[in-house]
Amino acid sequence: MVQALDDVVVLDLTQHIAGPYATKLLADFGADVIKIEPPWGDPARRLGPFLGDDPHPEKSGTFFYLNCNKRSVVLDLRTEAGREALASIAARAHLVVESFKPGTIEKLGIGWDFFQRVNPRAPMVSVSNFGQTGPYRDYLASELVIYGFAGEMYSMGETDREPVKMFGTAALFESGSAIAAACMGALWAAKRFGIAQRVDVSLAETHFGGVDRRHATAIAYQYSKRKTLRAASRSSGMPGGIYPCADGYVDFTNASIRYDRVLEMLGYPEWATDPKYTDPATRLNPQIVEEWNVHFLEWCLQRTKREIWEEARRAKVLCGPLFTMEDLVNDDHFRGRGFWTTVEHPVMGKVTIPGRPFIMPKGGWQLRRPAPLLGQHTEEVLRECNLPEAIIAEVVTAAQKGGVP
Repeated sequence: MVQALDDVVVLDLTQHIAGPYATKLLADFGADVIKIEPPWGDPARRLGPFLGDDPHPEKSGTFFYLNCNKRSVVLDLRTEAGREALASIAARAHLVVESFKPGTIEKLGIGWDFFQRVNPRAPMVSVSNFGQTGPYRDYLASELVIYGFAGEMYSMGETDREPVKMFGTAALFESGSAIAAACMGALWAAKRFGIAQRVDVSLAETHFGGVDRRHATAIAYQYSKRKTLRAASRSSGMPGGIYPCADGYVDFTNASIRYDRVLEMLGYPEWATDPKYTDPATRLNPQIVEEWNVHFLEWCLQRTKREIWEEARRAKVLCGPLFTMEDLVNDDHFRGRGFWTTVEHPVMGKVTIPGRPFIMPKGGWQLRRPAPLLGQHTEEVLRECNLPEAIIAEVVTAAQKGGVP
């Protein structure tokens, strides 16, 4: 199968989540992504969930998902042989992506100047917490710090509690999508204009300019000092927010804007047609909203989330069930669209993972190989670069010695 990026070679020096997700997107659409790992491996190998709750570096679900379709090469970049091998791989690459702490690659002798000497036509995308320059350059960060600093965290959560971030590592995956766009822009400029540029991507900046309400709220605060407030649970509408039901939870958003549709969804029960509920002015009264929710909660608890969802769709009310992972895996729609895919891994066996994010007329997504074992392709890739056997042996020996970060 011909894929959109199958003529692109990517030298991947990223670790953890955001950078590897960006390069995963390139790999899934055909790019030959050569992942460089230190002897101790990408830290994502130590992130759960683990198959069978066994904290084995080859059983990390996080690493597995982020690194399918890539090849793993272990290099100790502190050694001359490691840097020589890196130069040989870079000479074949169309793009370099790295996520070291600012200044680190320069200290290792593999900075922008190094790659320009080796391959002056290959752009580099550098990913860091707060950018390569500026007052925050050397600050440490985490998912919580990044989203709290630059995301729409202030307006998330209950009014009487502290603000909360999105679940898990969702913010870093969102950053990864932005990094992938930067990679494609750098590749296009190099191909169209012959420009090899260094692109500076700040994880914080991807959220400052993100679509998660941040651009609107940041501008509002900048010009009027107005802060977006957290809305109390189930007090923002009739209905509005997350409600329990017979087998889980459902979420309603801005449903009360069209109360006629809500009545259609409910089947026009007598309690819901009371004038105090149908009047737009009185529906802003928190006591009225809470009174209405008592009736609505009873209606929800008598139905499953799929039954509520079906009634909401019929009446064109914006609603969504909160699916568990088991629900998602068994969902008829996802299965009918061929979203889930299974791949065989030498340690984990058969693994089912999310598949194509969208369908293209041609050149689309394809799962070619599972996530690599640590250093699985070291000798294979170095021989493709025509390195002398003595250098290959030295690199492999240094990798096998391991070490600590």
